[in-house]
Amino acid sequence: MSETRGVLHHEVRPGAYADSVVLMQLQAGLAGLDGVVDAAAVMATPTNLELLEASGLRPEPDTGAGPDDLLLVVRAGSDEAAAAALAKVDELLSRRRETVDDAYRPKSLEGALRLLPDARWVLVSVPGRFAAEVAQQALERGRHVFLYSDNVPLADEVRLKRMAAERGLLVLGPDCGTAIVAGRSLGFANRVRRGGVGLVGASGTGTQSITSRVHALGAGVSHAIGTGGRDLSSEVGAATALAALDLLRRDAETRVIVLVSKPPAPEVAARLLGAARAAGKPVVVCFLGWAPPSRRLGSLRFAAGLDDAAELAVAALGDEGPAQIEPVEGRLRGLFAGGTLAQEVVQGLSPFLSPLYSNLHAAGVEPVADPGRSRDHTVIDLGADEYTQGRLHPMIDPTLRNDRLRQEAADPETAVILLDLVLGDGAHPDPAAGLAEAVAEAARPGLEFVALLLGTDEDPQEAAAQAERLRQAGTKVFETVTATLEHVVGRLAPPASPPRAPVSLDAITGPLAAINVGLESFHDSLAAGGAEVIHVEWRPQAGGATDRPLTLCLSMKLWTRPEALASSGTTGLLQNCLWGMRVVFFSVLPLFLPRSILPRVKTVWSGLLYRFLFWLFLLPTL
Repeated sequence: MSETRGVLHHEVRPGAYADSVVLMQLQAGLAGLDGVVDAAAVMATPTNLELLEASGLRPEPDTGAGPDDLLLVVRAGSDEAAAAALAKVDELLSRRRETVDDAYRPKSLEGALRLLPDARWVLVSVPGRFAAEVAQQALERGRHVFLYSDNVPLADEVRLKRMAAERGLLVLGPDCGTAIVAGRSLGFANRVRRGGVGLVGASGTGTQSITSRVHALGAGVSHAIGTGGRDLSSEVGAATALAALDLLRRDAETRVIVLVSKPPAPEVAARLLGAARAAGKPVVVCFLGWAPPSRRLGSLRFAAGLDDAAELAVAALGDEGPAQIEPVEGRLRGLFAGGTLAQEVVQGLSPFLSPLYSNLHAAGVEPVADPGRSRDHTVIDLGADEYTQGRLHPMIDPTLRNDRLRQEAADPETAVILLDLVLGDGAHPDPAAGLAEAVAEAARPGLEFVALLLGTDEDPQEAAAQAERLRQAGTKVFETVTATLEHVVGRLAPPASPPRAPVSLDAITGPLAAINVGLESFHDSLAAGGAEVIHVEWRPQAGGATDRPLTLCLSMKLWTRPEALASSGTTGLLQNCLWGMRVVFFSVLPLFLPRSILPRVKTVWSGLLYRFLFWLFLLPTL
């Protein structure tokens, strides 16, 4: 290696785990030493080794370090400087330990919960391959989970969220970076005043942007519940978002709800918007990169961006929810003469009605297979080429549309028939006359007719007269696309399914108490904010070595005895001695067993003998 690049020294510490914050500070400390050009302190995962390779810091030949090992690398101007830097690693680590509280820190979640039984939340930020197991332990103990860890398999996310739903718990994540619960920040969040705006966010920085802007506008935030970026996928089905929306719906402090995410899967958007409509509170929807159906639809406001979402939310704090529209069961059949009107209606309905069929193209809309027959929810542009060959446009001759109206009315699945009535020069001189006659003939119980009237009082057909004729025939008449969509969605959008086990309001009310497993900085932030929090001194089990005595001890939770450690006097001394003897016994005894009888002893060890010895040493310490 050339003098200009320096020399490369490394050190491997097998089984020495440290979280990313500790490693970052250690790396910065090494890089700041005299004679050091560059440094790295990483767990030797394949990804980290690739990063070292790209930065020219990967040692050669291969160190043999694995994902459970700490790899320290120093590039320095001389061998002496590199060796001196590596010799200071323990000193650098000890400096950090001196800056943290020296109170007892349990080694397991079980031990932490014994010390802080009121903790309702567990923050998990361990490496992704361990995260699901830690999160599952928290759920099994009835705690909500803030899962910051990324690289958690999708199958594990689905499994964890199903488990949470069955227990009435929340899983925020994986890869959830931001949340605000009861005024306390979980992960990365800004300090904002309390107020009436609640958020459900599948976007960490999106949530931060909106909460900060709400604060700047003089309002405040009740809670901000993160979901993780995959929550609104078709596989996960918005499990956390739906539970969080229901929770904020019931929270008295929350007066306006904001949903922020990248575009969800179409079928997920339909369920989520259905739940938002049923919230009984104004809901601002900010699906970034998604074409909203309207600026406003009943209690829903659709934002063009993050700043717009914050401004809409603050403006909605003084609003009351609109009157509820009574829903009906059945299908929509839309018969339009105006192609552009039909297109806007299709785009507006597609997030709410699924499946939706049309001869027009729009996201989430299925093509009509048979132009002469409808299925499920269908909206048809009767002015399209396939319907006007050899006949006049339906704005001039409405015969085709009136005949199709009778056909759709005869279908028992049809609950609402939606029509447009376009007036003006060149159009039929009295389109309402024939349409009203067709409506009267086709009317039956359970069938509603809705018309979107496009015209003015100066049109030759006289808009007011046309509207009155339709109303007399039993048709509801609207003059804007937005009002029409609001009515149809209110009648036909499927109601929101209630959660299997609603999350208790205790999750977000009252003082926050939490257990932190992973990044120590999360613990420090909560503690600085006045929350009760305990940090678990978590370490991964040695990879693949499930028959090691130390791993056996960890799996049996033999290392956690906070009551004994905290005791004093003769009783405390006796408990601590017995606790130590127990650990030594289980750790050392197998090393003296003859190799020839190990297989048989291991079988017995997992049976009666192991249980007898375990209780022999455990009972005196209870």
